[in-house]
Amino acid sequence: MERIVERAAGLDVHKDVIVAEVHLPGGRADQGRFLATTPGLVVLRDWLLARGVTRVGMESTGVYWKAPYYMLEDAMEVWLLNARHMRNIPGRKTDVADASWICQLIEFGLVRPSFVPPAPIRELRNLTRYRKAQIEERTREAQRLDKILQDAGVKLSSVASDILGVSGRAMLAGLVSGTTDAEVLADLALGQMRHKIPALRAALTSRFSTHHAVIVSAILTKLEFLDELIAGLTTEIEVVIGPFSHQVELLDTIPGVSPRTAQGLIAEIGADMSVFNTASRLASWAGVCPGHHESAGHSRSGKTRKGPKWLGIYLHDAAMAAIRAKNTYLGAQYNRLRPRLGHAKALVAVEHSILVAIFHMLDRDQPYHDLGADYFARHNDPARRARRLISQLETLGYSVHAEPPPTAA
Repeated sequence: MERIVERAAGLDVHKDVIVAEVHLPGGRADQGRFLATTPGLVVLRDWLLARGVTRVGMESTGVYWKAPYYMLEDAMEVWLLNARHMRNIPGRKTDVADASWICQLIEFGLVRPSFVPPAPIRELRNLTRYRKAQIEERTREAQRLDKILQDAGVKLSSVASDILGVSGRAMLAGLVSGTTDAEVLADLALGQMRHKIPALRAALTSRFSTHHAVIVSAILTKLEFLDELIAGLTTEIEVVIGPFSHQVELLDTIPGVSPRTAQGLIAEIGADMSVFNTASRLASWAGVCPGHHESAGHSRSGKTRKGPKWLGIYLHDAAMAAIRAKNTYLGAQYNRLRPRLGHAKALVAVEHSILVAIFHMLDRDQPYHDLGADYFARHNDPARRARRLISQLETLGYSVHAEPPPTAA
């Protein structure tokens, strides 16, 4: 087998220690063990440079790969490797053996590197992921609030569409302060909510007790904290994403993609599509296209692979919003596929379409062009569609006689 890299290194990365092996010309090997602290990583970098290493590989172990990767990326070519592509042959299992195996895979070109975005995108990614986590936590906390209100017999969510609106918060504050008179609480309604005062009186008649007040007060305090935290993170994200504001504006033209979702998508895939080369490769990496497994002439399961978690979250949010948008290609695509494939698979198809559109929009620097809700009707064979509709009517017992439209001159 031909050696591709003359001076390669493999790192077996752990939380506190890193084992390294370097393969040198002439079949020689050198090994070392280093601390995973910053001073230890400096020593590792100098050790690798002293041996003329040009490419180093490491397994993506949790978050522990990040510190050595960031330390080495400016000094040499660093490859982050997928653990599923690196299964060692059976035998002894030691840290040194793992480092040696990684080094062999690198020097003979038997693995491909995983996508690691540049530093500006990584910084943006940390911020958007943390904001998304806090938004999800706020949603869970709001659900806990409704559950404890239901436990107390407070049916506020049955009357008010948003129990955390201005009127809802005023009523909750009244309950926490000890006011249990439904008449007084209902009178706190403002604006359009005042038309619902009779229903509010019934909904606020409850068995709200002291322990309910303690929990509701704690939840409201946490929600206020989360609101401030999310607002602060959004402000910082707006600053960091400044160089990519044009790309965010492009993605915002896709139905279902809000500015916040666009920021998250840029943070996950970056703005440079040349790293993926084609839309199909991006879709495959994201896990939103069917797999392909053929052996002995037989095709096996086409189940989609598991893609990056956070990218999947943003694509799911965008697809769910897109299928609710009216008079759009994405909505028509979902409605066409759902009866045959079911909700889950039809939604993945919409996610795939969104991601393919994102690739071409960023690659060509063009806004989204909607193909229209009538795309499939225009591109399907009219005669075949007519036969299908006639067959459906005949199944219902109708007698159908249809004349084809006159041929255009």
